[in-house]
Amino acid sequence: MSERNGYEPGVPCWVDTWQGDAGAAAGFYTQLFGWEAARGDDYSMFRLRGREVAGLGGQAIEPVAWTTYVQVDDAAAAAQRVTEAGGSVLREPFDSLEGGRIAVVADPAGAVLGLWQLGEHRGAELVNEPGAWAMSVLTQPDPERAKAFYRAALGWEAEAFGPATLFRLPGYVGGEPQQPVPRDVIAVMTEGGPARWTPGFWVHDADAAAARAAELGGEVLAPPADTGVGRTALLADPAGAVFSISKVV
Repeated sequence: MSERNGYEPGVPCWVDTWQGDAGAAAGFYTQLFGWEAARGDDYSMFRLRGREVAGLGGQAIEPVAWTTYVQVDDAAAAAQRVTEAGGSVLREPFDSLEGGRIAVVADPAGAVLGLWQLGEHRGAELVNEPGAWAMSVLTQPDPERAKAFYRAALGWEAEAFGPATLFRLPGYVGGEPQQPVPRDVIAVMTEGGPARWTPGFWVHDADAAAARAAELGGEVLAPPADTGVGRTALLADPAGAVFSISKVV
């Protein structure tokens, strides 16, 4: 199930980061995750085992960050639902990769999210294995408000999972058969701040990957620690884009 050839509306489908020094960012991530960088004029693809796993834009967008994209049927209609639910549209729908349309929005607390009406590009082709994106985590100062927003805007249902909240899309089958949560889980929310979406990538060894990130000029924001599903660390790349790494049990 780690290989994908498409997603469904309401499901996170892609992650990318836009940075002023794309060459430096490519060097950091290719050395950290073993990715290959297929460099383009304005946008590059990171690949693992020949399959696209993430994107890199060659223009600085402040603050420098990773963006998570959710597939939608209609970017304009989805952006309208965001505003009706209390969020904001940071960038109106525009043409994107291979015939797609993207809107950039924020939830009521300010966490930024992309809405992607896919074209020929079908999102991440490889997930849920070492070196690939697995799931993004939403940090929120007001989880109850966030639950109401994401239900109204994207149709997500919320379920408690210890101190965290699982977002589920009923009827969707994703993830991996052996995972400890239902396979219709598409994202996780934790309480705290700042409000943001943080992509999580799997690695073979969280301690070794965190040490390697520091050697490459990144920062260890939270050192590797055992969680309910494995061992996780919170990192930032040299430009400040935040992401997590996990060795899943």
